[in-house]
Amino acid sequence: MALIQTSLIWVAYAVAIVVLMAIAAIFVYTYQTPRDRAPSVTIVSIFTLTALLATVLLLPVDVALVSSTTSSRHGIRKDWATQDRVDNIVYTLEIVYYTLYSLDALLCLVVVPFTYFWYEEYDEVAADEGQQSLGQRFWAAFKYTIVFIFLVVILFLVGFFVPVAKNREGHHLDLDYFKHLLTENHGTRAVTFAIGLLITMGTLVYILYTAAGLALLPVAFIKSAPAISAPTLTANTASALESNRERQRQLEGRNEGAEGGLPAKDRRELDALVREERTLVRRERLAAEASGEGHGWLMKSWMKIEAVFRPVKLLGGIILLLVAIFIWVSMLITGIDKAKNSICKQHCGYVLAHLHIFQPINWIFVKSAKVFPVDYILFALLVLLFFFSSVVGIATLGIRFLWLRIFQIRNGHTSPQAMLMATVLLTLIVFAINYSLAMMVAPQYATYGPQTYCNHPPRHSGEQPDCTNHTHHIVPCSELADSSAAKNVCTPSVVSTFINRATVNFPFFGVVDFWAQFAFLAVFLIVFVTTLVRTPKMDEYQLEQDAEEEEEEGLLASTGRRFGATWQDITGRGTKTNGSGSRIAAEHSHDDGRDE
Repeated sequence: MALIQTSLIWVAYAVAIVVLMAIAAIFVYTYQTPRDRAPSVTIVSIFTLTALLATVLLLPVDVALVSSTTSSRHGIRKDWATQDRVDNIVYTLEIVYYTLYSLDALLCLVVVPFTYFWYEEYDEVAADEGQQSLGQRFWAAFKYTIVFIFLVVILFLVGFFVPVAKNREGHHLDLDYFKHLLTENHGTRAVTFAIGLLITMGTLVYILYTAAGLALLPVAFIKSAPAISAPTLTANTASALESNRERQRQLEGRNEGAEGGLPAKDRRELDALVREERTLVRRERLAAEASGEGHGWLMKSWMKIEAVFRPVKLLGGIILLLVAIFIWVSMLITGIDKAKNSICKQHCGYVLAHLHIFQPINWIFVKSAKVFPVDYILFALLVLLFFFSSVVGIATLGIRFLWLRIFQIRNGHTSPQAMLMATVLLTLIVFAINYSLAMMVAPQYATYGPQTYCNHPPRHSGEQPDCTNHTHHIVPCSELADSSAAKNVCTPSVVSTFINRATVNFPFFGVVDFWAQFAFLAVFLIVFVTTLVRTPKMDEYQLEQDAEEEEEEGLLASTGRRFGATWQDITGRGTKTNGSGSRIAAEHSHDDGRDE
């Protein structure tokens, strides 16, 4: 029975990973620019995002496995759950966690930067002419990646030798739970330091992007203006285009036959009208394409389905809004409870032995954990909400350095460089999400799940206590439980051990991560209120950007041809093509040489 239960838990996790990979693939393909889609960037982005989400979704698996060893109704361990079996479960989870955390760090700090430089080093002209081999490109990208490899080595060396906090009597750190967290192993210390640093770095990004995205996502569903294909925009564009052309005809007719052509004032006005006409024509064409013209029946059907389900979108936005407010209130309750009632305050990252204030989300997860996989489904939905909120935040604010926007993340217009930068940001954010979900959103669930222990004295030494007739002695497991019954029954989840080990051994991380949650709540509140009072606008600016990008692509293509022609003039070699233009250019070059 035990083997079947644990196998089903792992099977559910495997199914979740497959679903996560599909979600990551859809996200990457949706946001990438089709013309610049690079296989290396696509594969690395999908794999990295899958690994990240798999790390976070391991938490309910962790809770389910350690909780499966106990009977929460009777507060005792199950007959099959010997200490060796429990230790094997914990050891397996530790291996999986260490593997995933190490993989996430390696992808974020080494693989993604290498892929960025690998893409940047590609020279299409040199590759076509055989002047750039794969080895040369690999070495060029690797040279820049060496800096990041050194950073990783330094990070682990610092964690290997940095002293941990010790000798803190009087702060309840003499309890067995905290003694287990204080590590003397240098290897474990290095990994703990790296995890704590990545969580802290990610929390700073999480405050900005995830908080803003969590406020914007539901409001965007509710207050979204009509899409760019709205009839109003199409009619306005057609009307403006007609007025523009009518004014051009008036200017040309008024000065027809005049000596010297148009006056300077009319010439300037006519030139401005011509430029405006080009813009309006591009806008009209893009709006027509967005409305489905030129697309196949599948896309047109999808647009009609979107229109039919627009009320459902509104309902979904209201539900997301209520969920977001629910999460905000729950995090605020936990934050206040920890700040006031933590047994060791800043010395251990504000670990809370048990909740003193009713926290609704934690209660829901603890109750649902008794029936796996209900809690797993709810937790997966919660993780996806935080993830997509982060995506919305990055897409809205862009990738910035201080106040300067470096890259913009847009649906169908994200460059490979921007996609890789967004992947790094999402990596750091997911580390922070892992901390926030485990320590703020559902702290009791993430630590012990539904585990309880019987605090009634046993009848005989060596026996398990019996609370059949003393149900009031069945109490939830907590960090403060120091009785022999609690030690024999309660098993903390591996993820809570990882996070608490980082905050206990390096209190600085715990202080920054904890108080940053209040900054997260403040940013959410500011963005939420601002979004409610701001009127949504038509997305005409996006149309202008699309038009400008298309014009820029044409200019870049022309520039590329000019550079190609210049290179051919320098080398004296022409490129054989089937185009008549190339043959004419080659003949023209040959004639010039003959004339000389």
